[in-house]
Amino acid sequence: MTHPDATISRSAHSSHSPHSAPNPAVSADHTGPAAPPRTLNRLPLPPSPPHRITSEAEALTIAQTLADTFRASAAERDSERRLPWDEIEQYTASGLWAITIPRQYGGLGASYVTLAQLFVTICAADPSLGQIPQNHFAVLQNLSDMGDEAQRQRWFADVLGGQRIGNAGPERKSKAARLDSPTAQLTRDANGTLRVSGTRYYSTGSAFAHWIPFRAVDEEGRPVQVWARRDAPGVTVFDDWDAFGQRTTASGGVIFENVAVEDRDVVPVWRFGQIPTLSGPVSQLIQASIDAGIAQGALRDALDFVRDKSRPWIDAGVRQASDDPYIIHEIGQLQIEVDAAHAVLLEAAQYLDTLALGPIDESICASASVAVAEAKILTTEAALNAGEHLFALAGSASSRARYNLDRHWRNARVHTLHDPVRWKYHLLGNYVLNGALPKRHQWN
Repeated sequence: MTHPDATISRSAHSSHSPHSAPNPAVSADHTGPAAPPRTLNRLPLPPSPPHRITSEAEALTIAQTLADTFRASAAERDSERRLPWDEIEQYTASGLWAITIPRQYGGLGASYVTLAQLFVTICAADPSLGQIPQNHFAVLQNLSDMGDEAQRQRWFADVLGGQRIGNAGPERKSKAARLDSPTAQLTRDANGTLRVSGTRYYSTGSAFAHWIPFRAVDEEGRPVQVWARRDAPGVTVFDDWDAFGQRTTASGGVIFENVAVEDRDVVPVWRFGQIPTLSGPVSQLIQASIDAGIAQGALRDALDFVRDKSRPWIDAGVRQASDDPYIIHEIGQLQIEVDAAHAVLLEAAQYLDTLALGPIDESICASASVAVAEAKILTTEAALNAGEHLFALAGSASSRARYNLDRHWRNARVHTLHDPVRWKYHLLGNYVLNGALPKRHQWN
């Protein structure tokens, strides 16, 4: 379904800029022309101070309450591809988007264990909605690791005041382009104003954000992170995310056309190229948590369907499917797989909490990546297996379109493509066998 706000053409929206923009009307794999993408002209509501959460236990209680609400309409949102504007405002107002702000800046300073469990809880109810703040929390970690003191004070205060952070993801100039190539360009005009131009893809969260950070190169060719306002002239967010899963994340493209930014809006990430941080492992912990939530949601719906709607097989000799001994056995197997993935995920999060108490060197950073890779492997497999096996357990009736249970597998299949799990096996095996330290980037 076309979003009702996705109605303004690119040419109409771009009239404020005299500069030519990169052409977004090219198919994602660059094999030929595609229809012009739909512009999202709707902006998020102005921020308002959210509820101030005072404990991690309160945070998890609020998360579960929200999850119960979000779950009730998750299948319908997916079926209609209805973007969760109201739900995002409700989620932000709860105070949960601010829980990782360090205590010295007025926040809760929540642990990585609580952060992981937050994503699991919301994603078990609606993984598309649950994925939307992934970049918000990942960028907050980047800010802790690489921002200067003035930037931390400023943007942490913004988040505590209800502002959301998105991200404009990798630029794909060609099939050979590196995902982390910061090819958006930062320049200074004749008046000394910094301006940035570039086209970005996979920008989860940007449609709903107040700030959109993204990678660029400065005038000296060095990688920087630029923070642009969502409502700044020259920023165009497209509603062109059309994957068959995670359908309402609004993970589409963003174009920056000669966007003016202040010097203080630029984080010189090039200075940290050789400095180990936990930014990569934390980013991956969030991805693994999303998959763990997908697995739990799929298993829960399988259990409900078997109890309430499935019919027993003719040879089972039982009155209801939930008494079928083979179904009972397979449910037990699937429950163990989902629980094991969740347990290893929380173990990895606890390990990150321990590491964060001390200095981070190359070996510490590597061990963090390895711990999270183990969790990512297990949560990937649990999500895919739960989404697929749901139908074998629940029977043919579960495949009917009105139940929309295929969304679990679709969501799992699409989200687990975020970074290929085969490289997690390689990372783990190369570390254990050869002592090779994983490369440091946001996918490790």
